[in-house]
Parts: sequence; C-alpha cells; structure tokens
Amino acid sequence: MHRVINIITLTNNTNNNNNNNNYYNNNNNICSIGCFKKNDITQVTRANFQDHPFHLVSPSPWPLYTSMSLLGLATTTALSMHNYYNGYILNIIALIIVISSMSFWFRDIISEATFLGNHTLAVQKGLNLGILLFIVSEALFFLAIFWAFFHSALTPTVELGAQWPPVGIEPINPFELPLLNTVILLSSGATVTYAHHSVIYGGRVGGLYGSIATVLLAIIFTLFQGIEYNVSSFTISDGIFGTCFYFGTGFHGFHVLVGTIFLAVALWRIFAYHSTDNHHVGFEGGILYWHFVDVVWLFLYISVYYWGS
Repeated sequence: MHRVINIITLTNNTNNNNNNNNYYNNNNNICSIGCFKKNDITQVTRANFQDHPFHLVSPSPWPLYTSMSLLGLATTTALSMHNYYNGYILNIIALIIVISSMSFWFRDIISEATFLGNHTLAVQKGLNLGILLFIVSEALFFLAIFWAFFHSALTPTVELGAQWPPVGIEPINPFELPLLNTVILLSSGATVTYAHHSVIYGGRVGGLYGSIATVLLAIIFTLFQGIEYNVSSFTISDGIFGTCFYFGTGFHGFHVLVGTIFLAVALWRIFAYHSTDNHHVGFEGGILYWHFVDVVWLFLYISVYYWGS
C-alpha cells in the first residue's frame, strides 16, 4: 500500500514539474519583463528559457528606414549645396526623419539590452567584436583619403604649379583655429576616459559629469569646424587640395557627429540607471569610437594642416 502511494506521489510530482516547465516556456516574455527588475539578473535568467546564449534578433524595420532616410539626407544635402529650390527645407525634413528612425532603433536596442536581458555575455562579446571590425573598416577608408592626399602632395603635377600647396591656394594657419580644435578634441578624449573609469568603479556622478563635458566639447569642436569652413579662402572645388582637405576633415566631422550622438545616448542611459559597472557595452563602443576619432584628427592635423601647409 505504501509502495502504491509513493508511486502515485512520484507521478504527480513529475506531472507538476512538466506543467511548470511548459508554463515557463510558454510565458518566456512575461517572466523576462515582469519577474526581474535589474538588468544584471536578467542576463543570468536567460539561460532558463533557451538552449543557447545568443540573441536571435526579431525582424525590425528601422535599419531599412534609417538607410533610406540617410540616402534622402545625402541627396537633399547635395541639392541644397547647389541652391536648388526648397533644397534646404527638404534637407531639414530628411534630417528629422533620420533622427526619428535612429531614435526608434535606439529605443528597441535599449529595451532588448536593459529590460529583456537579451544581451548576455556572449552577445556582449559579439557586439564588442563588431564595433572593433567597424572601426577597422573606417580606418581603411581614412587610409584611402590620406593616400590620395600624400600622392598629390609628394608628386604635384604641372597643372598644380609643380608645388604644394598648389598655386593660388592660401592654406589655413595650423596654429590658430585648428590648434584650438586639437586641444578641444584631445580634452574630450580625457573627459570620456574619466567617465569610463567612473562607471567601471561604480561612480555614477563622475560618469555623468565626464559624459556631459565630452558632449559639450564635441559640440564646440563641431561649431569651430563650421566657422573654419566659413572663413576658409578655398572651397572643395579648388583642385585636389580643396577636395582632399574638405573630404578628409568633413568626413571626420561626420564621425564626430555620429560619436556625439552615441555618447549622448550613453549619457542618458547613465542618467536613467541603465548602465552598470559590468554592463555598459554601448558606452564602451562609443568610447572606442571616440578615441578613434581623436587619433584620426591627430593625423589630419599633422599631415593636412601642419605639413600640408
């Protein structure tokens, strides 16, 4: 009799465990959102719901929307530069669409990383590797720009007057506004490093102050770069010198804008308690990107502004 009761009890316990497993499997998303409040805990609990540590990304429209809006922004920028009718208005509209698409995309990524716990340690390693590969690809792009510049500067043709800078070009004084911009950008690299170390050691206030200082310095750098373009005596259409100068510094300025956006988002996430001392992949990616921007500017200043003038 006791043996029959034990068998029945064991059978009931097995059925209850199976029902509990089915319940957790069917309520994966509910448990991910409602049961856990801290983003560190959710990374551990993901192992209970799937057999692998990777994140299978759901279909998202934002990459397509962002790429199409960037195409529209580039097109309207070219139209406004050639003074087409309503070119500036279309450019502003395209910029608003780009910002909106990026905002929705950032919203989904933050939700996946912070609230759903999809960014496990394996996912974080993949994201860091992707950021490094992206920076390597950008470095190769800048290598092509420097190659074109030095090829033209070291062997100037007869059409350029057989000299560098070419005849008729008055280069920008490297010890005025470019030197100030160099100090500003290097200072921003120091402040973002301070913010990073503060976040690593749990200093949220230091991370906030360092990030705020970095974003402000980045905005000042961009404004001074625009002033430099306005007071310059040559344009992008003034031969190979103007093309290399504006293409190199302009493309670097675009990277500064992108890095400023990334650091501004990271600043907001620190303010909203999304970043912890062991989980701040987005912030680390923005910091690596920003240091890359610093290094590229040093090469631009030494080669284009100082040596090239």
